[in-house]
Amino acid sequence: MMRVGIRVDASIEIGSGHVMRSLTLAERLRRSGADVHFVCREHEGNLCDYVQRQGFHVYRLPACEETKGQKVKGTGYETWLGESWSIDVAQTEGSLRDNGLLDWLVIDHYAIDSRWEKKARAFARRIFVIDDLANRTHDCDILLDQNLFDRMVQRYDGLVPSACVKLLGPQYALLREEFQLARAKARIRDGSIRNVLIFFGGTDPTGETLKTLKAMARLVMTEVEFDVVVGGANEQLDDIARFCATHNHFRLHSQIDYMSRLMLHADLALGAGGSTTWERCFLGLPSVTITTADNQVEITKMVALTGATFYLGHYNEISEQAWFDCFDQLQRSPELVTAMSSAALMLINHFNEDTDILNSMLKDEVN
Repeated sequence: MMRVGIRVDASIEIGSGHVMRSLTLAERLRRSGADVHFVCREHEGNLCDYVQRQGFHVYRLPACEETKGQKVKGTGYETWLGESWSIDVAQTEGSLRDNGLLDWLVIDHYAIDSRWEKKARAFARRIFVIDDLANRTHDCDILLDQNLFDRMVQRYDGLVPSACVKLLGPQYALLREEFQLARAKARIRDGSIRNVLIFFGGTDPTGETLKTLKAMARLVMTEVEFDVVVGGANEQLDDIARFCATHNHFRLHSQIDYMSRLMLHADLALGAGGSTTWERCFLGLPSVTITTADNQVEITKMVALTGATFYLGHYNEISEQAWFDCFDQLQRSPELVTAMSSAALMLINHFNEDTDILNSMLKDEVN
């Protein structure tokens, strides 16, 4: 049996996207017969319990006592580990020791680079990195970047070993099985807006959900229904629940496992960039997108250039009035909504026939 470890984290700051896409890969590996274990740090807003409910064992790394309420030394993404890289890799090795030498170690973490990965060679035969920053070196055998960038093929030149297999572009998007099954029901929208999906990620640390709800409530549209999706770690969950309970046409959904159903039902989505972008596109759902993190900006602008979404701007530039005006404009422009839907559906028109190389390579069937 193939032994696989996955090092990934979620938190209020990190969000849930890294864990969710790693879970998608883990499910595919488990179906192929692999024994998969997660290693996650217990940051505030972690998803350890959620991963366990999906049937995977989770080795929990402790939240560092000395960093509670303050930042780990470093800048930017370096602080996301909650520990120094050397301590983190040692703790990861200690957690996975009883599993013997891993066949594969999957890493989906912006704070991990080649220093960590070189140390991990002591307990993993091969390393699979999921990334989209292209801002640091990696010591890996496979690198997956499922996003859309200008000069995509050259992004990782000089950052990965020459023998590394690079899987680049949305055709390699890690989409859960529910989306694969829903694809057969995907449709090009007719431009009318009757059902709207609102989702700004599992944690929504910048409070975009409530801002958008207040804007939508100002519109006089008794015929429009809103499905509002939030994660359990959303710090404004109680306020959002009260809002939906006291306003007609707003339905709240928390920590769900039926997102594809809501996307198929929707005529338009209001949300953030990130991995949800590819879920929306795969089901032909037109969207208005804002960015809530710097690393989402270039990707979202590229998707907007294809016509698959309308990029409203970065979160700190977007007011309730901006949401109000944008939605009002789209209601008056059904042809734009239809064009977005068509472009979204074509952006990931089908999975590349070589996409299953993920499984075959992980089984050592491809060298």
